[in-house]
Amino acid sequence: MHITKILDYAIRIGVPPLFWGPPGIGKSSLIRAYCRRKGYECITIIASIREPQDFGGLPVIDQQGIEVKGERYTVARLAPPDWAVKAATGERPTIVFIDEITCTPPAVQAALLRVANELVVGEFKLPAELVRVVAAANPPDQAAGGWELAPPLANRFTHHNFTLNTPDWTAQFPVYWGEAPQITFASENLSLVDWARARSLVAGYINHCPAKLLVVPKETSNAGRAWPSPRSWDAASRYLALTGGDIDETAELASGCVGEGEALEFINWMKNMDLPDPEEIIKNPAGLELPERGDQAYAILASVAAAIVNNNTPDRWSRGWDVIVKAVEASKPDIAVMAARHLAQNQPKGAKGVPSQVAALTPILKAAGLLGK
Repeated sequence: MHITKILDYAIRIGVPPLFWGPPGIGKSSLIRAYCRRKGYECITIIASIREPQDFGGLPVIDQQGIEVKGERYTVARLAPPDWAVKAATGERPTIVFIDEITCTPPAVQAALLRVANELVVGEFKLPAELVRVVAAANPPDQAAGGWELAPPLANRFTHHNFTLNTPDWTAQFPVYWGEAPQITFASENLSLVDWARARSLVAGYINHCPAKLLVVPKETSNAGRAWPSPRSWDAASRYLALTGGDIDETAELASGCVGEGEALEFINWMKNMDLPDPEEIIKNPAGLELPERGDQAYAILASVAAAIVNNNTPDRWSRGWDVIVKAVEASKPDIAVMAARHLAQNQPKGAKGVPSQVAALTPILKAAGLLGK
C-alpha cells in the first residue's frame, strides 16, 4: 500500500503511524509534501535535538497559585512548548511530524508517551479534531547515535516500512512533485530552467539504471562518505544546474554527492545523451523526432514536462500535449504516460483542453487520471 493511503487512513482514525526506512530516501519530504497537497499545517520536530521538557512541558511558577482551605499557595505548572500552542491554535488541521525518533534517548522517549497516544503535552491537551501525530525513523543501526524504541513508545505507533518506489521517484523528480523551490542566496537565484533540465537528466539516468537510486554502503567506513540516495541525487542535480554540463566540473561535484564510481557512470551516460533544448521542443512540437533509445526519449519528455510545469501557461500546456501525441505516434506510450500525468495534474486556468487527437490519447489520459475509468 502506498504511503499516502496509509497516511489517509491513519489520520482519519487518529492512530499515529511511524514510517521506517534508510536515510536519504525521502521519508520526511514525502510527508511534508503530503501535508501541502492536503492543505494541512506541518510542524516538524527533530526529536534527536529535543529534551524531555519539549514534550512533557517546562515547569514554571504560577504566581496566582491555588487556594486550599482558605490559604493561597504558589504552585508550579508544566507550560506547553511553542509548537504545541501553534498546533492547538492554528487555523488549519495540523500534522505534528516527529522525525528521527530513533535518535532520541530513553528519557525523551518517555516524555513522548502521552504526546503520541493521547495528544497531551505536559498539562496541555491538543485538540484531537485538529491535530494528528506522524513519525519517521531510520533503523537504529543506520541512525546518528541510534536507540531502539522502548516497547511502551513503540506500541503507541503503527509501524510501516517506507518502500522506495523508483518509477514513481523518476516520474516526479523532473517536476519536483509540482513544487520546485526557488533556491536563492544573497539575491542570486538558481535558474529553475537549468535545474529542471538537470533533474530530467538525473531522472533519465535512474530510469535507465533503477538500482542506482539507492545504494546504502555495507561497510561502515564507506557509509560515512558520499553514496547514492534520492537526497544525494537531488544535490547532484543542483550542482549540474550550475555547471552547464561541463564534464570535469560535473564529475568532481557529483562525486561528492553520490560517490566517485556512481558519478563516473552517470557522466559516461550523460556524454552520449545529446538532448535537445526543451524550450525549442515546446516552441515547435511538430519538429520533434523522438530517438529510438528509450532513455533518451524518457529524458526528453521529462525535460519538456518539467519546463512546462515550471512556466505553465495555457499555450505551453497545449503544446505539451502535442509533444505527447508525438510520443504516442512513435509507439512510446509508456513514456508518454509520465508526461501526460504531469500535464493532467497541472492544467492552468484558461487552458482549453487536450488536442483533437484525443482518441489516440485515451489510454494515456486514463492513466494520467484526466478521464474516468
